[in-house]
Amino acid sequence: MTTILGLSGSLRRGSYNTALLRAARELAPDGVELEIGSIAGIPLYDGDLESEQGLPAAVTELKEKIVAADGLLLVTPEYNNSLPGVFKNAIDWLSRPPKDIPRVFGNKPVALIGATPGAGGTRFSQTAWLPVLRTLGVHAWFGKQLYVAHAGQVFDAEGKLVDEKVRKHLGDLVAGFAAFVRS
Repeated sequence: MTTILGLSGSLRRGSYNTALLRAARELAPDGVELEIGSIAGIPLYDGDLESEQGLPAAVTELKEKIVAADGLLLVTPEYNNSLPGVFKNAIDWLSRPPKDIPRVFGNKPVALIGATPGAGGTRFSQTAWLPVLRTLGVHAWFGKQLYVAHAGQVFDAEGKLVDEKVRKHLGDLVAGFAAFVRS
């Protein structure tokens, strides 16, 4: 069984990115378990807090889920043509202490997807993640790209992916990433 951990970079209950992650889990091929993790409960990074109290429990738990997973799927919103601060903050905590970066992220297969209500999709956000991924030493997968635009038209009121073209593309992407992870 290949295990992929998916993380949505949004905390909003009705998040399109969380809905996209749930759809990816539904479309995962046989032999692939797509587990949904969460960045909820991770405080703003504060070096004093880290020095005085160590890593928060939410960070430690998520780090171990990343370590246990065969691959990592980052589902990123796009805020002001860049990556969301709450998602970057979570990754900053997950990279602490720096000596843990190779254990948590080193050569970990990682893919990026995202959804936004805007017309441009999440191209800028996904591009903004590239220097971060390079710094973490992951093995980024660029076999397929998915920048969901006009997300309000792609998901129904319950957050179900209803656009068949996006659904097909997402299914192909998850299958391609899973093959990459297995290789």
